[in-house]
Amino acid sequence: MALKIRLSRGGAKKRPMYRIVVADSRSPRDGRFIERVGVYRPLLAADDPERVIMDQDRIRYWLGQGAKPTDRVAVFLGKAEIIPMPERRGGSTGEVTDDAEGDDS
Repeated sequence: MALKIRLSRGGAKKRPMYRIVVADSRSPRDGRFIERVGVYRPLLAADDPERVIMDQDRIRYWLGQGAKPTDRVAVFLGKAEIIPMPERRGGSTGEVTDDAEGDDS
């Protein structure tokens, strides 16, 4: 069984609240899970201590059992210094490269 530590959406329409759960990777996003290990409330201020709440001991246990965090959860775990901070993925940054600049020659 492949385990994932991922977000499960809750809350009302336009008022999201996510549970950080350990689940089988084949289960639906908001479906069956093995254990609830935290909460993420994106509507709170970024510096609010209640924004991300995690049971660090249980997360370390599940990581030891082979659970893989999703990208967003890996960032939370990196900020909490449970795992090394993941590398940022390359995306569209809006930067202009030398090839895209027009030459007037």
